[in-house]
Amino acid sequence: MLEFKNVSYQTDDGKEILRNVSLKINDRFVAVTGPNGSGKSTMAKLIAGIYLPTSGQILLDGEDITNLSITERANKGISFAFQQPVRFKGITVKELISIAAGKSISVSDACQYLAEVGLCAKDYINREVDASLSGGELKRIEIAMINARGTKLSVFDEPEAGIDLWSFNNLIQVFRSMYERTKGTILIISHQERILDIADKIIVIAGGTVSAYGTKNEILPELLGAQIGCRFLEGVQK
Repeated sequence: MLEFKNVSYQTDDGKEILRNVSLKINDRFVAVTGPNGSGKSTMAKLIAGIYLPTSGQILLDGEDITNLSITERANKGISFAFQQPVRFKGITVKELISIAAGKSISVSDACQYLAEVGLCAKDYINREVDASLSGGELKRIEIAMINARGTKLSVFDEPEAGIDLWSFNNLIQVFRSMYERTKGTILIISHQERILDIADKIIVIAGGTVSAYGTKNEILPELLGAQIGCRFLEGVQK
């Protein structure tokens, strides 16, 4: 279980991004949504250790991880997929997936992970993770990498970005398969209704605070309603 206890975050110039956030996350699929600039991606980076909170505590399975580094949190079982994936010149796709899995994996296993995200393995397995790959290709490779890692908490920052031509049903199936293998929590930052619709719980962040938190049956109808939807989710994509 992941827990935020009165977590706040300010930038170096004093801008308040998150304010006194307290919540517990212990479900299979949890979606975080809200207007642009509300603090969603900041929350994800606080979980991963990319940012450290200005105040408050972050706990993982009861252990205080507030001041742990990215590497230490990764070793505790946290994975993070960036909204804009990182490029790794000199590393092939197979090597990257092997690093994520923590062992040297076979070509057939690497191909399976790539096939799950809609990539033809023979076209990618030996390619470098560099500027020759498009943003959409990098996004799919990153999802395959997180899938191979199989940690108890996987955080995805807008995983649908850049893969518009790929079936959302396939993306959702990857998440379901990942859960079946890890039995962990998958936390997804997203505006997409089709992503929100698979969530067990939805967290709405607005103005740096938790505006709503509950089951999709409690939260989603209000988000999609005209009045509240405009207030919380300008530009919800159906």
